[in-house]
Amino acid sequence: MRIALFCEQKYAISILFPLQEEAAKGGHDVLWFVDARNIPDFPRHDEVVFTNDMQTLYDFSPEAIFVPGNIVPYYLPGVKIEIFHGYAAEKKGHWIIRHYLDLYLTQGPYFTERFRRLAVRHGDFEVVETGWTRQDWIHQHLHDFDAERQQLLRDHGRRQVALYAPTFSPSLTSLPFLEGSLRRLVAERDVLLLIKLHPLTRPEWVEAYRRLAGEVEHAVWIDDHALAKYILISDVVISDTSSALYEALLADKPVVAFNNAVAAGRWMNFTDADALLDAFDGASSDAFALQRQQLIAAYDPHRDGLVSRRMIEAAADYIARRGVPKERKLNPWRRYQCIKKFGKIKKRKG
Repeated sequence: MRIALFCEQKYAISILFPLQEEAAKGGHDVLWFVDARNIPDFPRHDEVVFTNDMQTLYDFSPEAIFVPGNIVPYYLPGVKIEIFHGYAAEKKGHWIIRHYLDLYLTQGPYFTERFRRLAVRHGDFEVVETGWTRQDWIHQHLHDFDAERQQLLRDHGRRQVALYAPTFSPSLTSLPFLEGSLRRLVAERDVLLLIKLHPLTRPEWVEAYRRLAGEVEHAVWIDDHALAKYILISDVVISDTSSALYEALLADKPVVAFNNAVAAGRWMNFTDADALLDAFDGASSDAFALQRQQLIAAYDPHRDGLVSRRMIEAAADYIARRGVPKERKLNPWRRYQCIKKFGKIKKRKG
């Protein structure tokens, strides 16, 4: 099977890479599309073949395209497959059907049920529950960073690691509110603070938190895309409505959430920035361990390391039943949006 991995944003690299590894095991032909506008420094891997050119991707004639995003060019051949870029179900955009995709591969029962209802309503895509690819990576690397974590704690003379990973969304982010409280957290608690911002974060907030990391002795700026690694290294994750919060919960890590509208007793939530230290102390007591297990069962119980295999099998099954689509049928407005964002290609005749 010819497989395309559609990598539009930097965070998608770690979502797609488990599929690269599984496809290589199965002898599939894989081509990455990497959007150079957002990822000018795509990391080189010996086993990865990639292009920045949409015409090259079209000429590759993929049979399956895996997309951890909301949009993929309708004119590309192949089954267009949504694999999601996170778990943040409270964001309205998570449930919007934009009609670019043929197959939705859901993380767990909560998502599967809702997307199957949407599939019945819209009638132009299928839903299969597989789990989420980053869980494959976590399964494979669960204890790989234990030594690095211990070295960090020794180097800084600290007892715990806290990861701050907020959303970039201006209406939901905690970034404008928590800078002072994070400084106090490091000053008044025996904690090493890792700061990992989303690639789409506003430049002024990036600058402010880079400055924080430079000024505070036990704060470290993280400038790569490996969010899952730093979740595994951490004892507590501080966030808001970011998908990082759910990734931490599904890795069975205590979390602290600022202004999270759906917390409802399921994790430590606070609405006053000055309450961060108390919330951090409460999360560290691990009073929400049972709630985390309930969330794991609903959101993503597939932690067996076989998610990517199930995804490739789901794509092959779709093709066996329905064939390889030549392109996706869309209304003129959606077609225009695709062309505006990704440009035109020269189609083959016949």
